[in-house]
Amino acid sequence: MIYFDAVRPNQGNDSGYLSYVDQGLTRFRESLSVLTYPIYVLAEFPYQAKGTIDAVFQDRNDLFEQARISRERLIRQTAALQRLAALEAENDRLRQLLGSKSRLPATTVIAEIIGEPPDPGTLQVVIGKGRDDGLAVGDAVIDSSGLFGQIIEVGAMSSRILLVTDRDHATPVQVNRTGTRLVLGGTGDSASLVLENVPISTDIQIGDLLETSGLGGRFPPGYPVATVSEVAAENAMRYVAVTAVPTAKLNRSGHVLVLIDAAEQSAQP
Repeated sequence: MIYFDAVRPNQGNDSGYLSYVDQGLTRFRESLSVLTYPIYVLAEFPYQAKGTIDAVFQDRNDLFEQARISRERLIRQTAALQRLAALEAENDRLRQLLGSKSRLPATTVIAEIIGEPPDPGTLQVVIGKGRDDGLAVGDAVIDSSGLFGQIIEVGAMSSRILLVTDRDHATPVQVNRTGTRLVLGGTGDSASLVLENVPISTDIQIGDLLETSGLGGRFPPGYPVATVSEVAAENAMRYVAVTAVPTAKLNRSGHVLVLIDAAEQSAQP
């Protein structure tokens, strides 16, 4: 039997040729990638730009949101500080009232001012204490600075106070410096009181303190009512008109003290 060897390409030459082809393909791909890179960049630019713009707007929105949260937090903190200041001021006023209470001989009740009657022709306020708390018509009312008014109407749990500056209110007073007794009337203006037909010979001066005289038994003596602010001659120089400013904080007090009459207190069961 005769055998024939198959003719095969030289192994070494095949490897060199394939290596040469691979190197050529590699250089071709590299050249192609260089040529196509600008096209890739141009194709990707809109997407990259969009991502960058979105990131910028997102950062901007985040900044606005953070600013909004900070602003709201600041508003809340400011409101809390204002409320704290209001509470501290109210505590100071209550301490002043309690200090006034310790100086008074009569039984007293602290009451909160809860409203004002709708009638613009009168100077009145409503307090949140009434008959159930021992209050009665005629009881005197003060704040931490002076005589505030007088109770004119009493309900079970609330009462109405006529302010010292109302036109229908009159207060027996005396000049603290001299002891001269006079009657101080309201003007309808919460910032002023008046002494009318005071003889020109009366020793009274701007700055004099007018205090309750105790006449009539309704107001305890010696409590501040007003300070003289003006003394003007009238009626051919026979009399002087005296204007005074109330010492009580009529438009600013939130709480008052009601002076319960000692006789009424002893008569209650």
